[in-house]
Amino acid sequence: MSAGIANGALAQRGLLDAGAVLAAEDLLARVSKDGLETIRVLFVDQHGQLRGKTLVAAALASVFRAGMAVPSTLLLKDTSHRTVFPVWSPDAGIASGPMQGANDILLVPDAASFRRLPWSPHSAWLLARPVHRSGADIPFAPDAVLRRATGALAALGLEACFGLEVEFHVFERLDAALDHADTTMPPRPPMTRALTQGYQFLTETRYGAAEQMLDELRRMAQGLGLAVRSVEIEMGPSQFEFTFEPGSAAQQADGLVMFRTMVKQVCAARGLHASFMTKPRLDNIAANGWHIHQSVIETATGRNLMMPEVHGSLPATASAWIAGLLDHAGESALLTAPSVNSYKRYAPFQLAPNRVQWGMDNRGAMVRALLAVGDPASRVENRAPDPMATPHYAFAAQILSGLSGLRRAALAPPPSEDPYGDAALLLPANLGAAIAAFSASSMYRDTLGDEAVDYLCRLKRAEWERYLSAISEWEQAEYFGLF
Repeated sequence: MSAGIANGALAQRGLLDAGAVLAAEDLLARVSKDGLETIRVLFVDQHGQLRGKTLVAAALASVFRAGMAVPSTLLLKDTSHRTVFPVWSPDAGIASGPMQGANDILLVPDAASFRRLPWSPHSAWLLARPVHRSGADIPFAPDAVLRRATGALAALGLEACFGLEVEFHVFERLDAALDHADTTMPPRPPMTRALTQGYQFLTETRYGAAEQMLDELRRMAQGLGLAVRSVEIEMGPSQFEFTFEPGSAAQQADGLVMFRTMVKQVCAARGLHASFMTKPRLDNIAANGWHIHQSVIETATGRNLMMPEVHGSLPATASAWIAGLLDHAGESALLTAPSVNSYKRYAPFQLAPNRVQWGMDNRGAMVRALLAVGDPASRVENRAPDPMATPHYAFAAQILSGLSGLRRAALAPPPSEDPYGDAALLLPANLGAAIAAFSASSMYRDTLGDEAVDYLCRLKRAEWERYLSAISEWEQAEYFGLF
């Protein structure tokens, strides 16, 4: 029996095409057959967090017919979850559509994103894209930004392929910070201790100590359909890394958001605290990085245009792509290292970059080239991003920067063999500098539009200004006794 999706408001307005209608009908039949109780209808917000509502299974058809309304303020919050746009004034600061009065936007579900949750088998995730109530794209929403970037690359007959390696911590939770005094905005962080001692990088003994927890996370990730490649012991205490098989930008962006969310939920249910924070303020801790491996594929042939034909050569596509990543590194930092904390990682001799340069298989360089004759996995690796980044924004930054190099047929400078000692330009020193560089970027204003650039700058300025106004422990120790 038809659920009437083809005659619903979404299909009639062209927000679901014929293929999407058939996929939705098939999904509804599966949900009924499998006896699912609840569906969590979610979208990726500006901070790479999943937000939405949980519906009983019987209500799912209505979402495919008419969409689901959620408050527009979900897209207007900074990392403390405060709304930082003046929604009660006549001008909310958003040009593309009305967001005054904390009114609604619309979620358009994607049946292909449906994932039954292996840790909560009576429930499932269904991802959706946010649009204005008119059906128009919200130009600064993460999925819209990424679609614009991939579309620009596709217009040249190209697509980007991304591989991921993601570092994070898992700690034992000692105090969940649930006293009433702890429930502030943002709340007091939980108290934790390490699961394993660190600084035994890739040792089998450390893996054995953490195997039970890592096996559970791996199985849950695979249960979500994520293509896990490896599970590794990282450098620091309680620090781990998962890597994933390469895939398209949209696939990998959604996959990383799901992975981060799954890890935090599964660990929390077991009395653990998982964190993808770049550099937690804990004794003896190591910073987390997110290394984005990327190559350019010719769509018509499937050929990797970064694979060299002669040993030691740099293909024109790789050279131009590297040049684009370097040329726009400073202005891209807001999209790849989006927090106050992100810039505490850019320190020399820590396997993290602090300068804008590239090298051949050099882990100190911002861009590490991994190119070999006959190797279809030839690629470059950007080591500047961190795992707090919204992946849709970060991938868009890679594509738009690389595309800028391709369009100019730019040439990469000579590779660096001394990534911490040469005269290369430094990466932004803090979030304030990253905001200024992004705001002044003609490339991003041309490709994303003024509204998207101004929106992201406003969100991040709110975070930066709160940080600057906070009195730090350093100030208290430096001045309270002296003056």
